[in-house]
Amino acid sequence: MSKIAIISGSLNHKSRVNGMINYAKLKLEQQGCEVAIINVSSLPPADLMHANFNSRLILSAHAKVEEASGIIIASPVYKTTYTGVLKAYVDLLPQNGFKDKIAAAFFVGGTISNLLSIDYALKPLLASMGTKSFAENVFAIDSQIERIEDSEQNTRFQLAEEIQQRIDASMLDLVSYTKCI
Repeated sequence: MSKIAIISGSLNHKSRVNGMINYAKLKLEQQGCEVAIINVSSLPPADLMHANFNSRLILSAHAKVEEASGIIIASPVYKTTYTGVLKAYVDLLPQNGFKDKIAAAFFVGGTISNLLSIDYALKPLLASMGTKSFAENVFAIDSQIERIEDSEQNTRFQLAEEIQQRIDASMLDLVSYTKCI
């Protein structure tokens, strides 16, 4: 069984990034993959900011990354890059923490001009950590993911068909690669 770790740099549960994560998780599980989600914002802030490499919760998150053959890095885009909390977590991973893994980026930005944040900010970081293969990345703008809240303040998301198709293609890349290793 393929294991995929989704590392989310989302700062809150209402972030549109979670719509992409939820959809990808469902698709991966339908393909027989085991999916672990690491919500970086739920890790202890002091451990992230003070680089506590011995934090029990951070080590637990690292174990999920180590066990995975595929990684999805999901983040909203602020000031043309991924969130600082995501970077704080990635900085705590071992230097070769993504060695021999396939990776995909799922980013959501306010405008299409933020699209290059994947190629210019994230890919060099992942490559420096050993990523050799990249699945199809998915960039969405806010208007392509509708956030819907019900009367009890539960949040769900409706993704534009184009985003669903691009996530499907990315999941095909991830699953195909991870079944080969």
